[in-house]
Amino acid sequence: MEYRLNKDSLLASLAQWNSFLKRKVHLVACGGTAMTLLNVKESTRDMDFMVPKEGEYKYLVKTIRQLGYKSVSGYGWARDDEVFIFDLFPGNRIHTTELLDNPLQEGKHMLIKEFSHIYLGVLNDYDLIVSKLFRGSEVDFQDCARLVEAHKDEINIEKLKEHFFELLSYHPVGDERVKGHWKSLEKRLKEVK
Repeated sequence: MEYRLNKDSLLASLAQWNSFLKRKVHLVACGGTAMTLLNVKESTRDMDFMVPKEGEYKYLVKTIRQLGYKSVSGYGWARDDEVFIFDLFPGNRIHTTELLDNPLQEGKHMLIKEFSHIYLGVLNDYDLIVSKLFRGSEVDFQDCARLVEAHKDEINIEKLKEHFFELLSYHPVGDERVKGHWKSLEKRLKEVK
């Protein structure tokens, strides 16, 4: 049994959901899902999507419940016959991190594919990296370094640092532990060079 999703299987799953939807839903991929859709990672273990519009989030949850999905964690949804979890984050939130801007604003995401009812975008590099830094697992640090390396011509490290500390100043977990995540990223970036 396959326990990871590549870009093709991610898109196939969304195409299946799309066939059951009757109205538009905007999804913005984040986490490992975004990195897989950007061809930075080969695969991901689950699907992470922001659903920025509250009404669309409620509609999507209602629809997937009708398809047999059950809540399996705070934001996670799964069916008994699948091994993958769909994490659906309402509004500007990814896990416990709330972004400064709506990801649907111009320049805050990139369109990947538009189905008949699903608009699939991917979070911009800066918010994607910062949201992973806030989580701060070993995999998150590796992913951040991988994304910076893959998009080194587009990412300004000083701008990224400013963005991280600006978001941290608004965040309720603005503690020393999270501040230290920036130093961990800097260390990894030096190792990559």
